[in-house]
Amino acid sequence: MTEQSIYGHLREFREAFDKPEPLAWPEISHGQRLMMSPKKQHQLVAHRLRTQLEPQLGTDLVLMPGTDMEDEALGILRVPDLVVIDEEEATAESDAIDPRRCHLVIEIVSRSNPGNGYEGKLRDYPAMGVPHYLIVDPRDGTAVHHWAPTRRTGEPTYDNRQHYTFADTVTVTGWKIDTTALPRYSADAGR
Repeated sequence: MTEQSIYGHLREFREAFDKPEPLAWPEISHGQRLMMSPKKQHQLVAHRLRTQLEPQLGTDLVLMPGTDMEDEALGILRVPDLVVIDEEEATAESDAIDPRRCHLVIEIVSRSNPGNGYEGKLRDYPAMGVPHYLIVDPRDGTAVHHWAPTRRTGEPTYDNRQHYTFADTVTVTGWKIDTTALPRYSADAGR
């Protein structure tokens, strides 16, 4: 069975799947289906990021939460926490965002599965052509901006990265995020 046929089967299963609350729609990457269940602290960080970014985008860009982003040729379907796209892409016929038409993807690290943001998505997003990837980590109060997707030794990666702490202002393509407004996970909470 090829990776394309595996992806096709997983994609069909996903469409037929009744999503149990509070799970998010499954992602598909490298022949695996990935399930997430965002908790309220995770969603609060997403909300604070949205309230800062949306006023900076103007009328031609849209910040979308939890929307499918798919590269069928690679067999990857991700559901970024937040993604900035053109209004034109938001109104296009397809159900999923074309990753090569996005400007920025933001992922908030899960307490229960941090490897998904730091490994899986850091592998998938440059392969998909995502130009800017911001990882926000409420576990330790850090953020990392990755940009300029490329291939080194055959593996997709980003040429550049900048590290921040939750006291810095993150700047991505001219947009500014004040990280002092972002809460850290409490010691007793999940994702």
